[in-house]
Amino acid sequence: MNQIALPLDWPVADREEDFLLSDSNRVAFDHLRRWSLWPVMATLVTGPRKSGRSLLGRIFARKTGGRLFDDAERQDEEALFHAWNEAQERRRPLFIVADAPPPAWEIALPDLKSRLAATPHVEILPPDDALIAQLIVKLLGDRGIAVSNEIADYLVPRIERSHVAVLSAVDILDQAMLSHHRRMTVPLARRALEEARMVGRSRINV
Repeated sequence: MNQIALPLDWPVADREEDFLLSDSNRVAFDHLRRWSLWPVMATLVTGPRKSGRSLLGRIFARKTGGRLFDDAERQDEEALFHAWNEAQERRRPLFIVADAPPPAWEIALPDLKSRLAATPHVEILPPDDALIAQLIVKLLGDRGIAVSNEIADYLVPRIERSHVAVLSAVDILDQAMLSHHRRMTVPLARRALEEARMVGRSRINV
């Protein structure tokens, strides 16, 4: 895992040094680096909420002079249609964010449907174990909480493999530290997450 100059969507917006690259987001990152080679001046990025997709789009738009069109499936189709056309005319990339690609996202406008069919699509996947460990250490560190590798190793196989779950776990551990006025330990982490019903069956035999 490497740190690169692009962000994920936590907890401080627009800090490029906070992006943690892993196998779960590498394809999307490499695709953005090659934006000048896209067949059209637009791309569709999908992935779990809280995966950093929107913040990644803001940074990409700022660096390239392009535009972010967030939560596309919830926006006006005519607006997206015109944004797509404008991107081609101005030769400035359009970064489209959605939960899932069409046809999961139903589109009524035939012209928009055909344009999105021609638009390259990349997906940010749920976080892998390596990214979960890095995020736990990083996000708690941002709150002034030092976390040992032992704690991260305990948490990773027990937390649901999702960005939302990682954020929830960090919030719970932060509150536990404030409530108990003590340093973070494996027993404290276990107790806090058990009380919050966040600790599930380990994904590995331990």
